[in-house]
Amino acid sequence: MAKHISEIEKIAENPNHPDFENTIAALERSGRDLSRVASIFYALAGAETGPELEAVERAVSPLLSRHDSAISLNAALFRRIETVYEARRTAGGLSAEDRRLLDRTYTGFLRSGARLVGGDRDRLAEVDARLSTLGTQFSQNVLSDERDFVLPLDAGDLAGLPDFLVSAMAGAAAERGLTGHVVTLSRSIIVPFLSFSERRDLRARAFAAWTARGERPGPTDNRPILAEILQLRAEKARLLGYASFAHYKLDDAMAKSPGAVRTLLEEVWDKARERALRDAEALKRIAIAGGDHEPLAPSDWRFYAEKRRRTEFAFDDAALKPYFQLEHMIEAAFDVANRLFGLTFERLPEATAWHPDVRVWTVTGAGGRKVGTFLGDYFARPSKRSGAWMSALRRQHGLDGGQTPVIYNVMNFAKPADGQTALLSVDEAKTLFHEFGHALHGLLSAVTWPSLAGTSVARDFVELPSQLFEHWLTVPSILERHALHAQTGKPLPAELVARMESARGFDTGFDTVEYTSSALVDLALHEAAEAPADPAAREAEILKGLGMPAAITMRHRSPHFAHIFAGDGYSAGYYSYMWSEVLDADAFEAFEETGDAFDPATAERLLRNVYSAGNSDEPGVLYERFRGRLPTTAALLRKRGL
Repeated sequence: MAKHISEIEKIAENPNHPDFENTIAALERSGRDLSRVASIFYALAGAETGPELEAVERAVSPLLSRHDSAISLNAALFRRIETVYEARRTAGGLSAEDRRLLDRTYTGFLRSGARLVGGDRDRLAEVDARLSTLGTQFSQNVLSDERDFVLPLDAGDLAGLPDFLVSAMAGAAAERGLTGHVVTLSRSIIVPFLSFSERRDLRARAFAAWTARGERPGPTDNRPILAEILQLRAEKARLLGYASFAHYKLDDAMAKSPGAVRTLLEEVWDKARERALRDAEALKRIAIAGGDHEPLAPSDWRFYAEKRRRTEFAFDDAALKPYFQLEHMIEAAFDVANRLFGLTFERLPEATAWHPDVRVWTVTGAGGRKVGTFLGDYFARPSKRSGAWMSALRRQHGLDGGQTPVIYNVMNFAKPADGQTALLSVDEAKTLFHEFGHALHGLLSAVTWPSLAGTSVARDFVELPSQLFEHWLTVPSILERHALHAQTGKPLPAELVARMESARGFDTGFDTVEYTSSALVDLALHEAAEAPADPAAREAEILKGLGMPAAITMRHRSPHFAHIFAGDGYSAGYYSYMWSEVLDADAFEAFEETGDAFDPATAERLLRNVYSAGNSDEPGVLYERFRGRLPTTAALLRKRGL
């Protein structure tokens, strides 16, 4: 940090007249050592952490925030940036990407409070530092609750559970030094447990623990933390001249305003809620037929939905799972990347990373050109936070000879017992493809400036490359080649593929209500000019106003909603998955219209304007260059069967 500040001071105090090279380009070249160290540190903090590293994270987060504030609030530096920006129309020798970098740099400093003075300037730095501390604490509390919970099962408690889950629960027990089987809060264990366990009481206990993360009285209670986060975000928006934190965040997104987001979400919400209420009645009839006359509870939904799937479509997730081996799904993702973009992945078996489970590949393009390095960390463990994500140990750029990227994916799939094959559900296979789509966005980046590289795009555009890549999982030629049975080696039967396709929109009401309610709560919490004193009560009020079905809960309740409270990346921005889904549904139809899921001309436009373009232009402009027009919600509604 000290070295970076000295570099910044040299730029700010440069006696020469400000120009692009001595100000904007110099800024891009600064802080390389800090970026390298921070990238490695936060990879560890997410994927291989422990008490000592967590203590460092708590200590360093506010220091890094104040460091960033010292740069963004440096008045002399901003005067130089502003001078270059004001002369942009007459400046010669600037490329389109140079002008984009200048615009993004100037806008970024404005949004970070560069024009604030006096007490407001100091207060913004204090607010940002405190938010950094609170976000770190929020994330660590959720991880602590997830790590500490286990539900031991006796042999008699395993009724209805498929072999893959029994194996995963045995592995989870052994990893914790326990005998027998345990339910953990890893999604790859709890979701199938809720889907298959015949023990209603155990489903209820597991579901209660899952939904109460961050909400237990004691040292990991996130409720006072999220209340303070909302209060500070509202204050930050006021300091920067915005009506609310949602207005502040969305002003620099594709959506531009809370109203545009609400219009999209409510259009989908009404259709999804209506569908979910009909589905709830169907599930209740199945429960009654089986002798369960209790009201349908959220902990019951997945169990009876799975029974309904078996009845109406003659297959279940357990029947599909042997065909989706982790090793084959990794190869399937690589195969798609090769057929679309000409990439080849070569395993480096001697390479080591932060854990023995992490694998490393070198990535090459046409003619053997080195594209980058890819790391995959696939299995859940207590030292890893939940969820799935992509990030970079090193970003691509074209400065000073250029730099190839080092990109990683982190998942939380259940690790099987020794000697067993790791199997994925279809949803987990989609997650692998989703995160690999992000990885390709980082690997294929082909820009000059680091700040514009890879996934450094608008939050509601960043999910396009990932969600779009999910579509290729179920392309027939990919299934035929890679969806092979773990025991027999035979491909997924055509009739099972047909049933899977016919059931694609089977539980879409549940899925859409679960997601959209979370996005609407996120928007409402951040759209208020004054933060709610009791966010939990406000969450309940919002859901009541929406008419939330009683048998469904939000995908992420506020006390463990890490997307929006463990940092502000997705705050007032959880909607972006659906915004991007509008784009991805329309984008894949571009391939379908050609009759070839790997149409070379369409793939080339996709590579040039999306996967390699980074933030080199406005996202709407990039999309129009690919598709020839902007999308509508029609493709999204078709995709979701709504």
